[in-house]
Order: sequence, then structure tokens, then C-alpha cells
Amino acid sequence: MKIKRQRDFYSGLMFAVAGAAFAIGATNYNIGDAARMGPGYFPMLLGGILCVLGLVVAAIALRPSGEPNPVGSIAWKPLLLIIGANLVFGILLGGMPTVGLPALGLVVAIYALVVVAAMAGTKFSLKSALVLATVLAIGSYLTFIIGLSLQFQVWPTFISG
Repeated sequence: MKIKRQRDFYSGLMFAVAGAAFAIGATNYNIGDAARMGPGYFPMLLGGILCVLGLVVAAIALRPSGEPNPVGSIAWKPLLLIIGANLVFGILLGGMPTVGLPALGLVVAIYALVVVAAMAGTKFSLKSALVLATVLAIGSYLTFIIGLSLQFQVWPTFISG
């Protein structure tokens, strides 16, 4: 059987696998029931819904109707920059004590994340990346530190003491 709409098929499969992984991972927690939901109930439910929707998209892609949309070559630069941006964010937010890198805090991590991720686009503008990073840093501070009262480092230790 030849798959006419490859993009739809493979994206549906990707969603189905991700949903199944979350649903299976949720079984490590207490599921509970609809009246008394445990911590695993919501991830199990969302994972199951995502898996089913992914399978539906993949099945629809097998129908011969519609024009074909083959999968092209992999765009390695954006893929690696987006993954790298998330890794840089995590490393800067929490630090790496094994190599002597202290936690640099939320603000520095957000700026690094936005600048590295912005380089993945076709048009990179440092000015627009810094403006976006500023808006995200202020919004994150207001949401997580002020609004939710979460306790984690906002600034590098050499600034905050």
C-alpha cells in the first residue's frame, strides 16, 4: 500500500506515539477515577485522546483522496537549534554543578532560549529576538514568581547575592 499523504500519515503517527508514551507514563501515578482524580488521571486522559486523534489522522492519510504531499528532506539546522535552545534553557536555569556552571536564573535562561531559537528561522533579527525575550521574561516573572509564588532563581547569584 502506497501512502499518498506522507506528511499527514507520519505526523499522525508521531502524535499517536507521543500520546501513547504519556498515557503509559501516567500509569506510574495513581489514576483514581472521575470522582476522585489522581495525579495520573489527566495525563492518562490527554495522552489517550492524543493517541486516538493521531491514529485518526494517520488513517485518513491512507485514503487515496487528496493530492500527495511527500515528506521532504529534514531541515537539520532548525531542528538542532530548537532542541539546543531547550537544552541551553534547562542548563542555564538549573546550572551544571559537575562542570562548575552555576544556575544563572530565569531571566538569563529565557534570553538565551529566545535568541538561540530565533536563529532557527529564515530571517534572524537580534533586535526582535531581544524584544521578544524581554516580553517573555517580564511575563514569566509576573506569572511564575508573582502570580504563582514559585520558588526558583530569577537572577544569577552574582547579581542577586
